[in-house]
Amino acid sequence: MCGRFALNAPSKEIEALFSLPELAAFPPRYNIAPTQPVLLVTAAPPRRPGSNLPERQALLARWGLIPGWARNPNDLPLLFNARSETAAQKPAFRAAMRHRRALIPATGFYEWRREGGRTGQAYWVRPRNGATIAFAGLLETWLEPGGSEIDTAAILTTAANRDLAGIHHRMPAVIPPQAFSRWLDCLGSEPRDVADLLAPVEPGFFEAVPVSEAVNKVANSGPHLQERVEQAPAASAAADPSAGEEEPKQMSLF
Repeated sequence: MCGRFALNAPSKEIEALFSLPELAAFPPRYNIAPTQPVLLVTAAPPRRPGSNLPERQALLARWGLIPGWARNPNDLPLLFNARSETAAQKPAFRAAMRHRRALIPATGFYEWRREGGRTGQAYWVRPRNGATIAFAGLLETWLEPGGSEIDTAAILTTAANRDLAGIHHRMPAVIPPQAFSRWLDCLGSEPRDVADLLAPVEPGFFEAVPVSEAVNKVANSGPHLQERVEQAPAASAAADPSAGEEEPKQMSLF
């Protein structure tokens, strides 16, 4: 599961990692929640032979996928995650899985361990090497009744590896840099051709840092959310943000 994540890497680092043209500078984001805008990387439209145009492009999308066939998004659950094992068969994700695979840059994510049916200890889950990573993502453009097009996205999840299974049974699927092009190649690769990329990362890739319950509130942001706490806080009565039960407010673009 992935109900919150962060992206606090410099724009230059993101440009280099994803081979992107120059990005507009944006502030670090420490508590990204569903319905907020997220940065996506996709394959650029096909180029003419000899063209110098970039092979990848970046865009902002609403985190919470709306299928193209949906008439009223309020009739659907908030689709911010998609199970990688079944996304290619589910009506909500099938078209995006085949035609609009994306990468979602991140520096880590938050997860909550459930305690007696209530929200328990929050964890900041980050790569041990401190590198920026890419979640496997899906992109779908929804045409709202007024005629506006809204780009929307979901993060693909997979089974948790043994390091994180004690916190939650799911985790985001991470695409390694050497597989970026293969994942994004929707013209040459069908979902079955990239299914191997959606396996859990190897043990030791992530470390889970216990953090304060301040991250539970969408309005809270800043590097203090990722600071280690030595004493687990008492269980909170707030809804578990990773369960999609909270209804975060829309945030302005970066």
